[in-house]
Amino acid sequence: MSDIPDYTDPEQAEEAFYAAFESADLEAMMRLWADDDTIICVHPGGTRLVGREAIRESWRQIFDGRMRLRFRITGHHCLTDEGVAVHSVQEEIEVTGQDRAAAVVASTNVFVLTDAGWRIWMHHASSSAKDDEMDDPGPRPTLH
Repeated sequence: MSDIPDYTDPEQAEEAFYAAFESADLEAMMRLWADDDTIICVHPGGTRLVGREAIRESWRQIFDGRMRLRFRITGHHCLTDEGVAVHSVQEEIEVTGQDRAAAVVASTNVFVLTDAGWRIWMHHASSSAKDDEMDDPGPRPTLH
């Protein structure tokens, strides 16, 4: 029998993802990812990482930074179809032990149903303006 947890729905896998992130548990984080060379991760301001080795190394560096984070997930929008689930969320992030406003990150988490249960196939996160900063955003260039 495998020691890999069997997530019966994408919501369980997502909860475990943020729990592993908050506890800086690299092994728990990597157990959540699909066993596939095409997995993708984009951290805020970072480049696109493809494959287990690159993604593992990125999480190792984040967790070795000794900064511990707490997450409050809001604005959950989900689409689930046969074997694939896409979650668009806002991550309100606080650095534990520091008295400062939380950062807000827009994230898309894509989960796939595998023989071992639901796993992350892609995590894409980018900085997001807070609602109160959006009152008068001014002109913005069209990027695509």
